[in-house]
Amino acid sequence: MNVRDIFETMDYGPAPEDAKDARAWIEDRGGIAGHFINGTWSDLRHDFDTKNPATGEVLAGVTKGTDAEVAKAVAAARKAQPKWAKDAKARAKIMYAIARLMQKNARLLAVMETLDTGKPIREARDIDVPLTIRHFYHHAGFAQLMDSALPDAEALGVCGQIIPWNFPLLMLAWKIAPALAMGNTVVLKPAEYTPMTAMIFAEICTNAGVPPGVVNIVTGDGETGAALVQADVDKIAFTGSTAVGRLIREETAGSGKALSLELGGKSPYIVFDDADMDSAVEGLVDAIWFNGGQVCCAGSRLLVQEGIADRFYAKLKARMDALRMGDPLDKCIDIGAIVDPVQLQQITDMVAANTAGETYQSGAPEGCFYPPTLITGLAPSDTLMQEEIFGPVLAATTFRTPAEAVGIANNTRYGLAASVWTENVNLALDLAPKLVSGIVWINATNLMDAAAGFGGVRESGFGREGGWEGLQGYTRPKGKAAKLTPPAAFTSDDGTPADPLDRTAKLYIGGKQTRPDGGYSQPVFNKSGKLLGHASIANRKDLRNAVEAMSAAKGWSKSTGHLRAQILYYIGENLSARAAEFAARINALTGTKQGTAEVEAAIDTLFTWAAWADKHDGAAKGVPIRGVALAMNEPVGNIGILTDDTRPLMGLIDPMGPAIAMGNRITAVASEAFPLAATDFYQILDTSDVPAGVVNILTGPHADLAPHMAAHGNIDAVWSFSSADVSGVIEAKSISNLKRTWVNNGTSREWPSSTWRAQSTEVKTIWIPYGE
Repeated sequence: MNVRDIFETMDYGPAPEDAKDARAWIEDRGGIAGHFINGTWSDLRHDFDTKNPATGEVLAGVTKGTDAEVAKAVAAARKAQPKWAKDAKARAKIMYAIARLMQKNARLLAVMETLDTGKPIREARDIDVPLTIRHFYHHAGFAQLMDSALPDAEALGVCGQIIPWNFPLLMLAWKIAPALAMGNTVVLKPAEYTPMTAMIFAEICTNAGVPPGVVNIVTGDGETGAALVQADVDKIAFTGSTAVGRLIREETAGSGKALSLELGGKSPYIVFDDADMDSAVEGLVDAIWFNGGQVCCAGSRLLVQEGIADRFYAKLKARMDALRMGDPLDKCIDIGAIVDPVQLQQITDMVAANTAGETYQSGAPEGCFYPPTLITGLAPSDTLMQEEIFGPVLAATTFRTPAEAVGIANNTRYGLAASVWTENVNLALDLAPKLVSGIVWINATNLMDAAAGFGGVRESGFGREGGWEGLQGYTRPKGKAAKLTPPAAFTSDDGTPADPLDRTAKLYIGGKQTRPDGGYSQPVFNKSGKLLGHASIANRKDLRNAVEAMSAAKGWSKSTGHLRAQILYYIGENLSARAAEFAARINALTGTKQGTAEVEAAIDTLFTWAAWADKHDGAAKGVPIRGVALAMNEPVGNIGILTDDTRPLMGLIDPMGPAIAMGNRITAVASEAFPLAATDFYQILDTSDVPAGVVNILTGPHADLAPHMAAHGNIDAVWSFSSADVSGVIEAKSISNLKRTWVNNGTSREWPSSTWRAQSTEVKTIWIPYGE
């Protein structure tokens, strides 16, 4: 080919990357990837192969970690953790050294990542490695600031971390950097397909002066990961499929282990008729064909406004035909290999099973490659519009109005990311809060940075990685929790009423006093055995009705912080007017003299959360782009609460205050032993302009209602401060929709305001690039 031919065809000549240094690195270490435990390499075994996806050749052998080897790594991490946690500034220096050494080894890391994953060298070199380094630099800063910026926080302890094969090095950084910064030690299991860059990282840790036991890496497959989940760790951080995330949630239920899950997605890519069409097409290439579509936040659902659909599809097909697929080590390649034949077969089978719409594919070479694929004319309910494919396959449909676009976009069980393309900034910023996802990109896609939180909602998991919000998953408040002793309700053989006028406390659902569906109630006695009244016993149907009332009150979540503040002040004001009455009721229920102090604490708590209602600010993150990344605090939604039994009134007020201040709707189950203070309180709610359905109050046994609350698909989070043994069942049953849970595991503590606010909100990061 001569110069003239090149100018006529605009073809790129090959630009292969030399992989000899990476291959030599493997050979020098015996050709095997294995365990790095307590600062040393364990005996290496070639238990199974890791292969170059592009060629099928064996890249190295991999040691499969056993239960005993995982336990050894955890023991090393446990021993090293107290000393590592003592000096935050020393941690900062070591993490800074890690970042510098990664820069010095950037080329080796990029080539090894490409050999191991099959992704194009351009992506590994220009995206994965720089972002990895950025995470360690950024989190070195968090370590430096921890003592002054987070004085009430401490490390969790030992963190077990399991990462996927699509971004092995970057996911390692997302997990290890915040854990180390906050004083935790780690045991990390790389994906079975892609362990090689983790091995290089282990050597970098040694060269950076990381103390033995602080970073441990155990290689293996799913059985090794399962052993780590079951091991004596304080947290499991998992990135991977939703199916495996469910198994981990169920396995860790009731264990007391902290858990964060970054799972699958089916992200909408919404293009309006006023969008810069060429930019939107190019953005779509990054959204779905970046890393061969093997991206959890890939824009795999294309929603195009009907009037421009044909023109947009034509431009997109022309761009697909120009994509270059082949040897990932060639710097001119756009799309590399699928990570493994197993994954390739899964993609092939899903597309082959589809009979809807029209399928368009460009070419692909022989081997573990799948062609860029566009399937148009699908209905929102079609399988390929609902199920994560995890490959270079784009499912497309059309919409007419912005409201329809939002409806289709949210018609999924996932909620990880979304992209909106329009030149109308008012439209973009109107849509962003309406999209159910953890990240929204405006006229952009796949923007990520260590300063900005990344994570999802719904079945895309819970927790955030990056930014201040990402640190919350690796810290806890200082101080020890006290063991919670269940209070005993008073009983009586007498049953003579303390007040001759019979009082039966009903349930409070949708702003109304409601009789229990089951028709049962329980007597409540004072210390002297006199009958104070009867409390209704709620069942699952009553819970269902309360959830429907919460869902009908969703306007509360869209109300202003100022309005919520005024109503909380009003609740506190009305409670103050009846303080003596409530104090007397608490004294009668508990047989103590705590009533006055508890009512005063309740009033103060209500005023405090009234103050916070319009002051829990988001943040504009300092990301290195021409634009801003806005971290917006949004309500979690419908929250089910099992209250603290020991405090008849404050058990309700403590969680109710922050929850409704932040815009949530709640269904609270009152103190099982002392329910009547909470049922008296709905009289306060009735006179305080609280909209119907925002606060619902049930009474009855916590153990009976907890599993139904946790399994309900329209409850977004469950909090339990109950003395009943329900933490395990709540976490296990929450897998129905992978809702957030906050349980006490039989303990009690004073939670700081920051924790209440974090538990009451979801952080949505809205990326807004600017400039011409």
